Amino acid sequence: MTDSDTLHASCVAVDGRGLLILGPSGAGKSSLALRMISLGAELVSDDQTRLTVVGGALVATCPNPDLLGLIEVRGVGVLRARAVPSAEIRLVADLGQREPERLPPRRTVTFLGIESALVLHPQNDHFPDALMLYLRHGRQA
Repeated sequence: MTDSDTLHASCVAVDGRGLLILGPSGAGKSSLALRMISLGAELVSDDQTRLTVVGGALVATCPNPDLLGLIEVRGVGVLRARAVPSAEIRLVADLGQREPERLPPRRTVTFLGIESALVLHPQNDHFPDALMLYLRHGRQA
């Protein structure tokens, strides 16, 4: 990777804290972003996300300014959403990996030399709600 990289990922922000959503095609990246937006998050990017390092922080942006504020919703179409131009990544959710543990250990992932907290996709319906709390208030253990 260089000092910027574009990923097949979506990104939302909660109170300025970015959630990078990873996963293979059809894993539900846009669906999770849509749910997060319905809970109060703001859209950074849908489907493609550019990562750069700014002042030692990992920052996400929409690589195509014409797509800022647009999210594709299968079966409905392309919708407009409240958006922000960038967000510092504070958490990464990987929908391509299932979380097998009830109380998982702290995990991390590194992009462009910057380490970020990582959560895997649990087998429950409250994942978006938990992510909102995580971004707003952090994790205890």
